[in-house]
Amino acid sequence: MSGFDEDTAVHKVADTHWQANIVPGWRIGAAPNGGYTLAIAGRVLSEALAHSDPLTVNIMYLAPPQLGPVDCYVERLRTGGSTSHATLTMRQEGKAVAQVSACYSDVAALHGESWSSAQRPQIQPAADCTPIREHGIEFRQRVNQCYASGSEVFRRGEPDGSGCFNGWLSLVDGTDPDLLVLLLFADAMAPPVFTVFGALNWVPTLELSVSVRAHPAPGPVQARFQSRYMTRGIIEEDGELWDSTGQLVAVSRQTSKVRVNTQ
Repeated sequence: MSGFDEDTAVHKVADTHWQANIVPGWRIGAAPNGGYTLAIAGRVLSEALAHSDPLTVNIMYLAPPQLGPVDCYVERLRTGGSTSHATLTMRQEGKAVAQVSACYSDVAALHGESWSSAQRPQIQPAADCTPIREHGIEFRQRVNQCYASGSEVFRRGEPDGSGCFNGWLSLVDGTDPDLLVLLLFADAMAPPVFTVFGALNWVPTLELSVSVRAHPAPGPVQARFQSRYMTRGIIEEDGELWDSTGQLVAVSRQTSKVRVNTQ
């Protein structure tokens, strides 16, 4: 079992009740990374539903989770021939910390036409990108963040103004990605607004939606995260993930608050 599998492990308590433990190693500051929290919920739903693959998942972060036990309560809404729908509430000490709604399916069985108006960015290979390790971010002990663009803000404190990060993501222990790792990776790079205002201390995510498109091939995952509009302190972040063969495997969008110190 990989470190990611161990740290997102869940066990069934009752028909609609699962428990997990939020463990050290995945925090940004004092709070666990949002993608890590989503991956725990995603694993519960994989066990609870007739279909085990996340197709589209949305999470609203109600309060910062803490290290320790977390209870996950599932409400199955519908089970059809190809999809299962459900909601999940994560609670700690009786307090709701996250609310999830999801549609699960069999991703390998998806079929139909494909089309895209956007091209995958051509960036330097993952082997030529150096992971960011500094700045005391615990999360970087578990996930390699290899930036092909925008890294000047970390290395020299110089935002490039692009509103975009390109790069590669992989687990530090070498485990190949799966569908639950894609939920983690959908929130695994720094907020693109850092390329505009510098490395801010606090950009809390309000909600995150992930649409999974395919099982990823082994190897690092190419990522592009970009923001275009910040309005009165609220910003969107759009993510795209491609596997090592160039196949699009997930897209995401999250809404966050931005607090810029203007002093």
